[in-house]
Amino acid sequence: MRERTALTPEVEARDAGFDPAGLEKIDETFAPYVEDGRLAGWLVTVAREGRLVYAASSGHADRERDRPVSPGTIWRIYSMTKPVVALAALALMEEGHFVLDDEVSRWIPSFGEPRVFVGGTVETPELAPATRSITVRHLFSHTAGLTYGFQRRHPVDALYRAAGYDFLMKPGVDLAAAVDEWASLPLVFEPGTAFTYSVATTVLGRLVEIWSGEPLDVHLERRVFAPLGMVDTAFSCPEDKAERLAQLYLPGSDGATPFEEWGRFALSPPRLVDGGGGLVSTAADYHRFMNVLLGRGTSGGVSLVSPATADLVAQNQLPGGGDLAATALDRYGLAENAGVGFGLGMSVVLDPAAARTPVSPGTLSWGGAASTTFFVDPLEGISAALYTQLLPTGTYPLHQDLERAVYGARV
Repeated sequence: MRERTALTPEVEARDAGFDPAGLEKIDETFAPYVEDGRLAGWLVTVAREGRLVYAASSGHADRERDRPVSPGTIWRIYSMTKPVVALAALALMEEGHFVLDDEVSRWIPSFGEPRVFVGGTVETPELAPATRSITVRHLFSHTAGLTYGFQRRHPVDALYRAAGYDFLMKPGVDLAAAVDEWASLPLVFEPGTAFTYSVATTVLGRLVEIWSGEPLDVHLERRVFAPLGMVDTAFSCPEDKAERLAQLYLPGSDGATPFEEWGRFALSPPRLVDGGGGLVSTAADYHRFMNVLLGRGTSGGVSLVSPATADLVAQNQLPGGGDLAATALDRYGLAENAGVGFGLGMSVVLDPAAARTPVSPGTLSWGGAASTTFFVDPLEGISAALYTQLLPTGTYPLHQDLERAVYGARV
């Protein structure tokens, strides 16, 4: 079941530098994923200079209830939350609340004496005092030494799981309590010396609360969602929109298998408001946010940050100016990529040839745990996103497929 969505194109394909027939091949790229059952459904948007050029969808938002993907489908965007929180934090930086190299312990005292895992086992870890402090910059760039329990690559990951933090957050704990608990756990490495995908942006979200004096969800609604018109973006899907929420799926031997147990979590407001992965959103809403990245901090007359601050987002923050392949201790999502660095809240392409990508240097991107993904190429003025709901990300090369299909349509 394929359909052209009602996300209305704002410019003709050729006027935007695309071949109409080439754009149709985007549909041909992703349609087989639904036809053979690997995905229940998907939606793709492509824009040039902020104007929608192409939007298409296929399959079901909820296959078992026979609800097709539609323009209004609400998706769990998981880690595509991180760039949103990063921009909100940078806006507070412009107001003078912090500078990037401020120590996190200035506001969260539990980070005052970090310890680093240097050996031993999960049961008897050997720890040493960190010789560096964790800074706000380290949180933006996932170089703080924090981790995620679900990665299962390092003994500290197991310590997170033992404390109750796996893919899901510990039940009954709020953001402030979780952050203090993570601060009590050892670091994977000395701050600023490597990259590990982590709860760092969730900690950054706690700092946003402290700096703004507002709960994170309230602050994002006031400073980001309402100004941009992101009317369907929040940390849960309200009851009156529940029929629009896509089902969550896992890969199975017979194709995508519904995962209703986790899928239900998005229907209730969370106790822990997770700036690292808690948002649900629509394609139209996230298109508005991508336009801010493309517009150097401003879109549609709404300015979240200044152009100078927006430019900082694409400056590689990895140790020694290295790429993720050289500095990442994990391989989650895009973290395995040669030629790709990490800026303030999202990845940035440093060397397209090394990254084996058709996008330009400076292209920003990231994805979510349920296989959603986006990229913004400021040099070409191209932005694109793909939405689906398959855990885990990386099951199929959807991000690479999206890049190749979009750039294959250029004229």
